Amino acid sequence: MRVSKRASGALAVGAAFALIASGCSSGNNDGGDAGASSDGAIVIDGTQPENPLVPANTTETGGGKIIDWVWSGLVEYPNNGGAPQNLLAESIDTSDSKVFKIKIKQNTKFHDGTTVKAESFVKAWNWAAYGPNGAQNASFFSDIQGFGDVFTEDPDGPDGPKKAPEPAKKEMSGLKVVDDWNFEVTLAAPTAVFPTKLGYSAFMPLPDAFFSSTPAEFGKKPIGNGPVKLTAWQDDVEIKLTRFDDYSLRDKMKIKDVTVKIYQDDTAAYNDLLANNLDFQQQVPVSSLAGDKWKTDLGERAISTTIPSTGIIAFPIYDKRFTNPKLRKAISLSIDRQSITDKIFFGNRKPADSWANPLTPGAAPGNCTACKFDVAQAKQLLTEAGGFQGKLTLSYNADASHKEWMEAVAQQIKTNLGIDAVAVGVPTFAVFRANINNYKMTGMYRAGWQQDYPDVENWINPLYVTGGSSNDGKYSNPQVDALAKEASAAPSIEEAHKKFAEAVKLIDEDVPTIPIYFSGEQSGHSEKIKKLELTNVGELDITSVEL
Repeated sequence: MRVSKRASGALAVGAAFALIASGCSSGNNDGGDAGASSDGAIVIDGTQPENPLVPANTTETGGGKIIDWVWSGLVEYPNNGGAPQNLLAESIDTSDSKVFKIKIKQNTKFHDGTTVKAESFVKAWNWAAYGPNGAQNASFFSDIQGFGDVFTEDPDGPDGPKKAPEPAKKEMSGLKVVDDWNFEVTLAAPTAVFPTKLGYSAFMPLPDAFFSSTPAEFGKKPIGNGPVKLTAWQDDVEIKLTRFDDYSLRDKMKIKDVTVKIYQDDTAAYNDLLANNLDFQQQVPVSSLAGDKWKTDLGERAISTTIPSTGIIAFPIYDKRFTNPKLRKAISLSIDRQSITDKIFFGNRKPADSWANPLTPGAAPGNCTACKFDVAQAKQLLTEAGGFQGKLTLSYNADASHKEWMEAVAQQIKTNLGIDAVAVGVPTFAVFRANINNYKMTGMYRAGWQQDYPDVENWINPLYVTGGSSNDGKYSNPQVDALAKEASAAPSIEEAHKKFAEAVKLIDEDVPTIPIYFSGEQSGHSEKIKKLELTNVGELDITSVEL
């Protein structure tokens, strides 16, 4: 999916970090002194979350960024792209990368005033892993001993949905509460990358109030433990956040209130930004990139950065028309990525040539042979696959800047392969994701991946392992599964990366998705903001904002 966690700022190191410090001259400035800033408020752009906000059931960026602000985890990922560091964890110790002893900071609070304890993590993780609960991020707990006893595969097939078998147990044997501030995690096998994962939102703690409610009820009025609390949510309009004054970790808010305004059109958001009625827009419209118009419009308020994110088009492999890998590779080879990045994004994106974004540790550049542009080979493979009958739809969410590049891809497929391809917009991201998660896609569709944590494992297990949390097209290759399992259980990060590289070679042969471009991000802020930082994945670090 996506992730960021707040971290203390540092000198800019690496392309994904941005720090802005500028003078304030706007008439709508909340003031230049510390008191004015600490009581200040900002309005930023956002999208309607797909689901009620439960950390282990959120796999998209609209809801994910809210969870990143409302919750704080055991570790955080520094804005400058550096190594993960402890946040709520006092220590995470292991001698064998299999048994982890985790000690948390004492007496931190949830937003309802209750104390965050070791059992807040253990109960949350057990709930997420328990198959009947249907948490989308359940597979992130598969490293833990006893996961197979609490999670059973959903046996949906061509005949439609079927009920999964009842799991043997309700709690994983690998989780043990020692006392209020300590718990122990035993993995099924040594997993060197496990501590790196623990800043991802799936691993957040939950208060007792969650377990006395329903996920849907709780998720509309979530109770987190982060620097802000959610005070109001009006669907498709706005989400209101306010500073949690009892927050005791280092990443405290410097302002008081944040309104996340939900736009259906990024051009409308951009116009508000230009008028200083919006204080931050994470990605300006594609139409503003031509001739660097956005830089002219915004001046010193413009922010350009590179992030570990890739634009992707996915196949619904559960649809029998897309089961042939030769067809999938033919379509991929028919796409001129350089042309799209040059003509649609005006050089602000780079053509994808690898399966994992090269900014991610362990990712190798240039390993996507299906990413080259080769019309002759594409036509040959299409013939060998028996062609493609009927209309090929390429769906995208129409509430962001995807229309231009998706239409360009569809036109290239049509021109180069003779397939009747057409790009089709779905009005909102929430509806679009609901269709994907319910396996209702009847054609190819826009996807994308923003790293959840800084390791290449995050580009393999969730996306391409059978049953992965974001394996939305239901791709499955037992050899990939086996290699990914070996990689996850490798004794060192280096050995793990070698095994993942072997898995990627098989993925490259199967072409379950089509990487199109490596993301660049063009953001802007209002004149009232004196200072801000972006996270390592390009989201606004709201704890850094000064007015």
